Amino acid sequence: MSVIVIQFITLDGIVTDPDGSAGTPAGGWAFRHGLETVAGDKFRLGRMLDEGVMLLGRTTWELFSRLWPGRDDPFSARMNALPKLVATRTLTDTSAWANSQVIDGDLVEAVKREQRDVIITGSLSVVRTLTAADLVDEYRLLTFPTVLGTGERLFPSEGSPAYLQCLSADQAGAAVYARYGRATR
Repeated sequence: MSVIVIQFITLDGIVTDPDGSAGTPAGGWAFRHGLETVAGDKFRLGRMLDEGVMLLGRTTWELFSRLWPGRDDPFSARMNALPKLVATRTLTDTSAWANSQVIDGDLVEAVKREQRDVIITGSLSVVRTLTAADLVDEYRLLTFPTVLGTGERLFPSEGSPAYLQCLSADQAGAAVYARYGRATR
């Protein structure tokens, strides 16, 4: 089992509002570079979309549950079929998006018990909780040629150092797709 974080990110490390749904002044920065840069399996999840589980925080799950169920292309069909775990203290009804369920109990313990690969998309509070617990095995980042200067960063300045190794990197449309894993200890 691996825990994999997937994120759209700017050159200055911002992950806030890449699609503009949060209504921030600079929101929608990822989609300004064209659909070909963001559509489909850009994070190269492959069989993990068939065998893994997606982990989302409440806010990301609520956004995705409004977007994905109405789509019927092959990639969307895989996203809709994928089992989804929702980290929330307030949401109780997950019927809006098939194969979703609320995590029962502690997030860290639930991830430790999981047998499948765990894919976390968006959900910054979930990412930070699992990073602090040293459970993230890999970051798959789609870095856009944008500098915002303000917003939530994937790695906050007050966080602990993270020593990673680059597993691969290449151009993906206007962005750069890179995989980073735990550095050899």
